[in-house]
Amino acid sequence: MTQPRLLLCDCLNTQAIDAGLIEQATGLPCSKIHTQLCRGEAAQAAEALQAGNVIIACQQERQAFEDLAADLEADEPLFLDLRDRAGWTADTRSTSPKMAALIAESILPTPGAKVVDVTSEGTCLILGDSEAALTAADHLCELLSVTVILDPADELPLADDRRFDIVRGRVTTATGALGHFKVGFDALQERIPGGRGAFNWTDPKSGGRTECDIVLDLRRGQPLFPAPEKREGYLRADPGNTGAFTKALLDASQLVGTFEKPLYVRLDEQLCAHSRARKTGCTRCLDLCPTGAISPGGDSVAVDTMVCAGCGSCSAVCPSGAISYDAPPVSHTFQRLQTLAATWRKLSPDAPPRLLVHDSSHGAELIRLGARYGKGLPADVIPLEMEAIASFGHTESLAALACGFADVTVLLSPATEKEGMPFQADLSNVIAGEDRVCLITPSDPDELEEILYREQSPVTAKQPILPLGSRRQITRLAAKTLNEPGKVIPLPEGAPYGSVVLDQDACTLCLSCVSLCPSGALKENPDAPQLRFQEDACLQCGICTTICPEKALTLDPRLDLSDDALRARVLKEEEPFNCVECGKPFGVRSTVMRLTEKLAGKHAMFQDNKAIQLIQMCDDCRVNAVYHSENNPFASAERPRVRTTDDYISKRRDH
Repeated sequence: MTQPRLLLCDCLNTQAIDAGLIEQATGLPCSKIHTQLCRGEAAQAAEALQAGNVIIACQQERQAFEDLAADLEADEPLFLDLRDRAGWTADTRSTSPKMAALIAESILPTPGAKVVDVTSEGTCLILGDSEAALTAADHLCELLSVTVILDPADELPLADDRRFDIVRGRVTTATGALGHFKVGFDALQERIPGGRGAFNWTDPKSGGRTECDIVLDLRRGQPLFPAPEKREGYLRADPGNTGAFTKALLDASQLVGTFEKPLYVRLDEQLCAHSRARKTGCTRCLDLCPTGAISPGGDSVAVDTMVCAGCGSCSAVCPSGAISYDAPPVSHTFQRLQTLAATWRKLSPDAPPRLLVHDSSHGAELIRLGARYGKGLPADVIPLEMEAIASFGHTESLAALACGFADVTVLLSPATEKEGMPFQADLSNVIAGEDRVCLITPSDPDELEEILYREQSPVTAKQPILPLGSRRQITRLAAKTLNEPGKVIPLPEGAPYGSVVLDQDACTLCLSCVSLCPSGALKENPDAPQLRFQEDACLQCGICTTICPEKALTLDPRLDLSDDALRARVLKEEEPFNCVECGKPFGVRSTVMRLTEKLAGKHAMFQDNKAIQLIQMCDDCRVNAVYHSENNPFASAERPRVRTTDDYISKRRDH
């Protein structure tokens, strides 16, 4: 396939573009620098569209170019924004390295989104006081199949509108999302049709349940769900706010049909370290999920993809990679970081760029407003738009620094799930060794520019990495690049990297910790009584500390950058005990002697030497000794045959 051709426009001479440098860094053929491609030079744009395979470096007039392509029956072109993100700036330094980086990143192939179809037939449950709920039902009943549930204390108006159903009750439970809501009630009453005068109602019943596609909540109390604004199909509005009430009605009327629900995360249950043998370990994703889409599911967690809103917090904190953001995959983010940094270096090898991570709404709008009315972004600040800001965790920040960025600034929006992000930034800075990762919450473009135009400390460019592999592997590779060889970095409590500390005197080498370690960091030696540990595999999930009967293990969060962390080392080793009968080594000498001392002469079953010797035999010899003993349980006579019904019947016949 031929390379796309890049159409460049300086927007009425308001930005400086060097087509030669861009072509040199990206390898893409560039047009001449147009001045008004959307209007005065539209004929040249039409010619390029008819030729096909074109990228237009303008987002503002995207609609005009798409309409032009439709009129010409040409393929729709690709678009990218150079003007707001690079060209419009008060910085006098060259913007060519940044423009080239943005262009190279924009042409990376994006993995296709994974979606599932959700069907809504329009069954709608409306909650609220009688006036608001019935008004909403009156507006929606011609479009949706409406049921209104009122509080038992509410009074109904005299009008009898049979276009929708009315029941009384109190909501006790609610689960699901668009197309799959399940709601439970107490004190449920239905209207009795017929009769004269006031309506009659059935007797209150508890345990009522219903299913619906849409829930319109007009109550002023607590919402039915956590993070209600992220629950698809759940619309909540204050009926006293006319604008919000009207918008909720409009939104509800549109929720009929088949919709594509993105599958935001991928779950590999085998990697999950949530639990083993009913001993809870890692709960990082459970603690952060704002919608409650993640729940315990045995040894692993379970993800309700219909409820997941795609904030990405779980992906950033998962220590094993069991849960990872998948819209697009995490690997695509690393590829974007590497492409941006590598392309920048082609035109500016000595001065590393800075990274600004932002979302597609709040952050992108601040950048656009700042470019048009303020100073714009500095020439060395490369913006990276993310679908889910909370998914940009410590691994992504460290990868950006190790790829060649001088620092990372994450622009949080009001909609960003912020709970877990300060820890991710702190962890990044501890591992990087400097405060090179920061979170900002500017409310306007001026505040953003004030932050970005502050004088920065110079950063020496280091040999960049190629961020390939799992998030743990990339973290370790980045940390080795950013620190001295072999350094051991103490980490804050809760970090997903570290060692374990063993109390030698307390440990009995029972190896319970080995059997339950989800990552295999704790190991046994089948040939000798040993407890071994491989540090780079440890997730710091805590299952080993919970299961240890002697409480001999404690966690030590740290990151060991030496090669010792990649090898299993012996935490404790003891002399094996040799079977007193055959001499085969089995068990641990200290454990066998401790049991002998505790049971010999002190337990009814171990009063003589022969019984005591059973403790000191291997499995085979112990079975053999018991079989040939005087009290052999296998030496008794054959058990009598079990009597059946036929035996009783035949006996009765004989008599």
